[in-house]
Parts: sequence; structure tokens; C-alpha cells
Amino acid sequence: MKVEVWGARGSIPAPGPETTRYGGNTSCIEITLSDGSVVVLDAGTGIRNLGIALRPTEQPLHILLTHLHLDHIQGLMFFAPLFRPEAEVVIWGPASPEASLRDRIARYISAPLTPVEMRELPCQVSFREAETTEWQIGPARIHAASVAHRGPTLGYRVEDDGSSVCYIPDHEPGLGASLAELEEEWISGFDLARKATLLIHDSQYTDDEYPEHLGWGHSPLSDALVLGQRTGAERLLLFHHDPLHSDDFLDALSGEATARWQDLGGRSDQVELATERRELELRAGTVASDPRRETAQPPL
Repeated sequence: MKVEVWGARGSIPAPGPETTRYGGNTSCIEITLSDGSVVVLDAGTGIRNLGIALRPTEQPLHILLTHLHLDHIQGLMFFAPLFRPEAEVVIWGPASPEASLRDRIARYISAPLTPVEMRELPCQVSFREAETTEWQIGPARIHAASVAHRGPTLGYRVEDDGSSVCYIPDHEPGLGASLAELEEEWISGFDLARKATLLIHDSQYTDDEYPEHLGWGHSPLSDALVLGQRTGAERLLLFHHDPLHSDDFLDALSGEATARWQDLGGRSDQVELATERRELELRAGTVASDPRRETAQPPL
């Protein structure tokens, strides 16, 4: 599998000169499976650039939405394949007793928020509610599980060719409790992330910021690191950066994350902060960085 980051920001897009290196687009990850087909994780504003870059294909394009907060679906209306009559797009997301997945997304793709209604999209689009279950997409096994966040929210695990990506971008596993002391069965997302080749996880707040945001549904840095260490993740990609965190701020946070990861017994090359256009290749349970991107990364 190959993983590319198209948006790593949380809550709201944060474009500007202070965020050019880590990027200002909200959550979107592209996974290229072993057969060349594509699975997209979330449809934040990063999905716009992904849609422009994607080549037309006869294979269905699957989008797995963790939840329907605006920063995770805002890019859908600007996703080029939705406007191609020959394209087939399958959108997965959490079920809700309140309304169907299609009807909930249609509230966004409709007047007065957009000039185009859902029924007017020229592509072949379908909606499937991904309850806590497993299913197959091409060569990949997909596992969805409910995780601790406000509203119906899923985390995903994608397994293909001996490797696994676990994606939990909005997550508050501790809710103020110490993750180091909780039993595994009481930690949200633990089984989903267990021994993942690559764990992409929420780390929106510093430990100092977190007390003022308790219950908001996001992780402090310490919880992300402890979860990665306790689940035995081979590589941890810290994700969903706060819109107020500049590149310089995230550089400092990256250094802190590396030092604290090593204090937990990990290696410095196992943890990094997500940056837009970062490419990682997963081969038989290991993660290899794209050498073309390596020089663009801040030092860990």
C-alpha cells in the first residue's frame, strides 16, 4: 500500500504563510492498494487537490468518512470525480438513527450551501452505512469501529498485502483519564489500532492546551503517544493539527513528540507529524518514506 497525505489540519482550513510546510487543508488521506485501486479516508478540503490529481479509472472509488463534521466533508463539493459521468463513487460513513447517510450528506450538498443538489451530480454515486463491521474493497480488508468523539464517529483499519493502516483522526480515548493506567478494554480504538503498521492519529492539542478542551473529542499529544506505544504501532503519524498551530509551533511539537516517544521506548524514526503531500509506502509490515519527500520534512 501507498499512503499520501492531502490534508492534515483539523477543525477548519488554515491557509497562509504560517502553515505552508505542514499545510492548511483539512483531513484527507489517499491509500493506493496493491492492485492500484484507491481508497480515500475523509473528504476534508484536501480532497479537492486529490481529485484534480486522480486519473480516471474504471474501478469504483471508495471514500470512507469517519464522521460528518464539516472539516471532514467540506471538500466533497469540490471533488472532481463527482462531476465526471463515467466515474463511480461509493461513500461510506457512520450510521445514525436520525437520518440516512445520503440524507445527512445531502444537507451539505444542497441550497443554500451549494449551487448543486445531490441529485444533480453526474457521476454514479452510492452511499453505504459502515457500521462496526468488516468488509472487502478489492484486495483490502476494511474494519470499522466506533471511537470516542462527538456524534457518530468511526475509525478505520485497512489491511492489504501484509500491512495495515489504522486511521483515527478525531479521537479522545482518555477523556481526562490516564491512558497509561487504563485497561486495554476500556480504551477507545485500542483493538482497531493494535499492531498497526501505520497509525494515523489525532494529536490536536498540547498537554497544556488539553484541560481547556476536555470533552471536545480530540487528543492531547501524550494520549496519542501512549496509545501508539501501548498498541504496538510500527509507525505513528500525528494528525489533525490545530488551526492555531503554525509551522514553527509544530516544529517544536515534533521535537517534543520524538523525545517523549523515545522515553516510552520507541525509536525516533517511528513518529512524525503529518504534512501535506507526505508519501509513505507500506511493504510487508514496514513503512518506507518516499525519498523524494524526505528532504522536505522538518527534523524529528
